[in-house]
Amino acid sequence: MSYIGTAPTIGNFQVCDAISVVNGQASYTMQVSGVNATPQSANHMLVSLNGILQAPNSSFTVSGSTITFASNLVTGDVIDFIQILGDVLDLGVPSDNTVSLAKLTATGTKDATTFLRGDNTFAEAGGGKILQVVNATDSTQRTTTSTSFVTASNTLSVNITPSSTSSKIFIICNTTFGTDTANAQAEVTLYRDSTNLGTAQGLMNNILTTSGTSIRTPGTMTVLDSPNSTSQITYQPYFKTAGGNLQLNWNNTKSSITAFEVGA
Repeated sequence: MSYIGTAPTIGNFQVCDAISVVNGQASYTMQVSGVNATPQSANHMLVSLNGILQAPNSSFTVSGSTITFASNLVTGDVIDFIQILGDVLDLGVPSDNTVSLAKLTATGTKDATTFLRGDNTFAEAGGGKILQVVNATDSTQRTTTSTSFVTASNTLSVNITPSSTSSKIFIICNTTFGTDTANAQAEVTLYRDSTNLGTAQGLMNNILTTSGTSIRTPGTMTVLDSPNSTSQITYQPYFKTAGGNLQLNWNNTKSSITAFEVGA
């Protein structure tokens, strides 16, 4: 904000240069390192004269960088020290490059890849980062009459190698199935290598038709998997039918599968 007159000195504790010559007058110029110093008020100062702390506004007053004692000083008087406290009620904003790691008591390595956490430690960003993405598509129509799970398509599969055992893999698989067989039922699931990530009936279990009329239906499967591995893993959909034939990518449709590695 703006001020009329002298802006307040906030949180800047300074000891004025020694005033070694008293010459029978009451007023003296206050300096810090040879530069005139301006306190916010007499109440923001500690002044010792002849070993006695002086009362602000009665024993001395200030105007700009001038301190004026209540009476003229005489030979033998000693101004022990003048300390300017600044605004001790508000620390304000520190000057640039004045707060070191020692002041923060922060631990860890400060660099371009880390940030300061709430527990006062420097650490890399983590939790929920997408580390890699792999994707595959397939538009070839494929048919099965198997009542046990078989690979829907070797093309519709993704290989991913987690960077850490703590990573999770999020898989999204979009498929379209069709049939022209009465009482056909599609059961679809996702496999991690040889492990079924669904149930014995899969992740999707849809009755496609009861009349024998040609029909197709889209389906989406999502799984958040915890493979606990840093070896290459293959994810792909498997399908089976409870009767009749079942077709993937029926009637010129396309399927896709995407795997995301999510950092812990």
